Amino acid sequence: MGVKLIANNKKARHDYFIEETYEAGIVLTGTEIKSVRAGRVNLKESYARVQNGEVFIHSMNISPYEHGNIYNVDPMRVRKLLLNRREIRKIEQALTRDGLTLVPLSMYINEKGIAKLSIGIARGKKLYDKRQSIAKRDADRSMDRARKARY
Repeated sequence: MGVKLIANNKKARHDYFIEETYEAGIVLTGTEIKSVRAGRVNLKESYARVQNGEVFIHSMNISPYEHGNIYNVDPMRVRKLLLNRREIRKIEQALTRDGLTLVPLSMYINEKGIAKLSIGIARGKKLYDKRQSIAKRDADRSMDRARKARY
């Protein structure tokens, strides 16, 4: 049994240079974790903030559990992330000093069955950086195709 990837934020890697990554636990209710295990999570347009020495994730959509009833909560609610104080302080310094952003990269369930969120300290890309990334990806694909055709 390994890590089960639930959601991946491809847009984050396209729009930002990821400088450092952290693994954070996330506070969820009973029906939310059931939805997460069913893979009903959307990380697009979500972001994280440090408030009062704690990290919170905003705009992350966890769809309501289909078989839940009164225990379902708001799918877009703000959720607390679980990190060490040292990590929170380091993140807060990077965000205030360098003007960086904290973005979620992926959500997964680890070997013990616990939902984890991979977050990254990111610097925004300019338009020419995005074009450069796309051109590099296309060049890599064409080289792979040529290599496969040759063998």
